[in-house]
Amino acid sequence: MESLGQLVKTRRVLITVGAGGVGKTTTAAALGVAAARAGRRVLCLTIDPARRLAESLGIGEMTSEAVEVDLGRFAAAGIPVTGSLTCMMLDTKRTFDDLVIKHSSTPEKAKKLLDNKLYQYVSTSLAGTQEYMAMEKLVAVKADPRYDLIVLDTPPTANALDFLDAPERLVSALDSATMKFFVEAFKSSGKFSLNILAKGAAAILKGIGKITGGGFLEAMSEFIAELNELFGGFKERARAVEKSLRSPDVAFVLVTSPSPPSVQEVLFFADRLREANMPRGAFVINRVHVAPRFASRSVPLEGAVAWAAASGLPAKAELGKRIVEARDDAALLANSDARQLEVLARSPAAAGVPVVRVAELPTDVHELRLLAQLGEVLTAG
Repeated sequence: MESLGQLVKTRRVLITVGAGGVGKTTTAAALGVAAARAGRRVLCLTIDPARRLAESLGIGEMTSEAVEVDLGRFAAAGIPVTGSLTCMMLDTKRTFDDLVIKHSSTPEKAKKLLDNKLYQYVSTSLAGTQEYMAMEKLVAVKADPRYDLIVLDTPPTANALDFLDAPERLVSALDSATMKFFVEAFKSSGKFSLNILAKGAAAILKGIGKITGGGFLEAMSEFIAELNELFGGFKERARAVEKSLRSPDVAFVLVTSPSPPSVQEVLFFADRLREANMPRGAFVINRVHVAPRFASRSVPLEGAVAWAAASGLPAKAELGKRIVEARDDAALLANSDARQLEVLARSPAAAGVPVVRVAELPTDVHELRLLAQLGEVLTAG
């Protein structure tokens, strides 16, 4: 069983996955910093980074262009770095556009599709597009010799499995009966025709045309017909993306918090990875509450007052009472988290996979120094 620290030093791709709000992006950035400190040339590909995280890396605002973090920032923070860290934000539409240009038979046909109004919507707003394009971008940069390690921060979706299913969903959508229907309706004359349809369907579609505008159905049919020409290329790419996720140089880092819903979701995700023969690299459990060390629950109020005095605080009964209450609340949270960690550890999905616990921090990780410290915790095991 390889530790997360070993994975950072040996794998080509690390993919952070998990429910929204569990710290995936911060974990990805911290792993990138740790790998750069270990001498690796790292590309951190993020989906929607917090502005404070970008600022902590000295970037200000991440874009679709690769930007290398200034080594002087590491030196100023007292962080020795022998590698490099480059950051890039996924641009869904640009990635989609590049695929269209690559797989179109002529530049004219590519331009026709790119200019289609429906395409402009689909390439930015269709459910699942962002997840699939994240995988496409990963495959593209994985072949880039400038980087030793790519750390991918997956999209912030309600269902953490969305991006894993995206290649299959794209193929199914392109090969659906609805797509074939519109292609046939457009194929013969180059315009959308209702003549080949049953009278009932024709009436319904005429009604839709009145509501949405006369050119809508024709624009949709033209869009689908043009996209259909690219089907072979897209289908081939989707299969390549799916295959790439099973590569032995890829590892998934499953990120969660100790909350029961997050733990259940990450275990469900881990089960899916196991069923699909995709490599589970490590679990990272963020924001774990640690039992207070200053006193056990059996220590009475007088003990808390004495502890306060020994710590240089006013030795007052009211303060002692508040300390006891805070201690009891912290102990309850720590016990609850410990139970959830036990649930995760006993799950078959976690068998043979290292688990890294990250204690609840007093502040957000918004400084380079804090990112480096978090990276040390993650890679130390």
